[in-house]
Amino acid sequence: MLRKLIIAGLAGASMLATTQAFAQERGGVVNVATIGELTTLDPMTATGDLLGMVTQHFFETLYTFDKNWNVAPLLAEGLPEVSADGKVHTIKLRQGIVFHDGTAMTSEDVVASLKRWLEVASRGKLVAANLDKLEAVDDYTVRITLKQPFAPLTALLAFNNSAAVVLPSEKIGETLSEYVGTGPYMIKERKPDQYLQLVRFDGYKSREGEPDGFGGARKQYLDEIRFVPVPDANTRVEGAIAGQYDYADLLPVEAFDRLNGQAKTEPLVLKSFGWPMFIMNNKEGMMTKPGLRKAVQAALNSEDMLAAAFGKPDFFAVDGALYPEGYQWRSDAGIEPYNQGNPDKAKELAAEAGYDGKPIRILTSRQYEFHYKMAQVAAEYLKAAGLAVQLDVVDWATLVQRRAEPALWDIFITHSPFLPDPALIAPLPSSYPGWWASEAKDKLVVALNTEMDPEKRVAIWSDIQKLIYDEAPFYKVGNFNALSAKSPKLGGFTPSAWPYFWNAYLTK
Repeated sequence: MLRKLIIAGLAGASMLATTQAFAQERGGVVNVATIGELTTLDPMTATGDLLGMVTQHFFETLYTFDKNWNVAPLLAEGLPEVSADGKVHTIKLRQGIVFHDGTAMTSEDVVASLKRWLEVASRGKLVAANLDKLEAVDDYTVRITLKQPFAPLTALLAFNNSAAVVLPSEKIGETLSEYVGTGPYMIKERKPDQYLQLVRFDGYKSREGEPDGFGGARKQYLDEIRFVPVPDANTRVEGAIAGQYDYADLLPVEAFDRLNGQAKTEPLVLKSFGWPMFIMNNKEGMMTKPGLRKAVQAALNSEDMLAAAFGKPDFFAVDGALYPEGYQWRSDAGIEPYNQGNPDKAKELAAEAGYDGKPIRILTSRQYEFHYKMAQVAAEYLKAAGLAVQLDVVDWATLVQRRAEPALWDIFITHSPFLPDPALIAPLPSSYPGWWASEAKDKLVVALNTEMDPEKRVAIWSDIQKLIYDEAPFYKVGNFNALSAKSPKLGGFTPSAWPYFWNAYLTK
């Protein structure tokens, strides 16, 4: 199919028709301090909140989430038309969408992008095995035909983690040499370990209406957004206080009092942000033994780990359910093994599992300071149970690389926001590092994904949660609130698990 070159000025003509208020707010550069450098800018081939947070500004997906975590259209015109049997999803595309290289987005690009997502993305692979056909019906219609119903399809297409971003078909390869998307901002310059500079894309076509979470209008008030890797958490705090950063991500909670009352920054608390977890290596090494995983589960004291990591009780909750109060997925099924802190039981389970005295290698990073503090407390509880521990403390980029190599670790520490559909939870697929492969798990996950009745899906999720505690592939530590800091001059900003800076502007 021949591609049309579109003059960006024509596509962006609506940008000239701004209101006086918009004109007053438009302009400026925002500096965002992140927890570290990215190893890639390809959101299909890797997972991670930092990657999704940054790349969502220049790459877009067919769908996204509104402020209530409902799936909302982004590059799609509306929600899919789904056949009565739940197998055929017909997606109408928005017209007039332009890539950063000036070419028009059509179904050819969407189909090529989705094919790559199905092949290389961990969450795309969840769909690939169930795919019957992926086709372009016409220039602005895509049809996905499945072998059986798949309830979380649109949620997976909306997720910015292992994301189904839409790329120009001509630029798609096994690896990306150019990062060309449709987002409101585009890459101007990247200096590794210094900054990633994004500038306004004047050819951007926003959705109409008002902003609605990640959905709705995406307004381009800012001239530039600079993502600055700042691995040391205290440096992020001091930089925010000095006014060096307009936004500083994921700060130690003990910095709250220091940030409060400052002239150039202010603390920002995001409640019910997410849950830290210890991922166990189910593929290679000592943690492949279920009994040893159960020993770790028995040894850990969540209350002490959370207190060390977050200090103030206002910032955490000791809670073994994988969803907090207020979520439809909330269940107490199977949580009895949570928060045991029982070294005697752990020692007994380890002996039964044939523990040979080798150190349990815990992979963690100080860029998320709360990860490191939890690792320290966990190490003491494991030692009290007679288990040797080796803390491998690395930068986050190195951790992401090492966790892909099963020979290099036994446990690694990460965290996740509470996600709108449990099918999105990272450690569920056997392809995610940790590699939880279980016949019982596979059966339940298939049931969860193919069941279209919401109430029945909730019941199936309860069974999965129980299985997680029975097989102990990972350990949920608890719930936590996150602390960041923002400049008082940063207006229009909505706190989020994945901060975004379209719609944000600088005031005088």
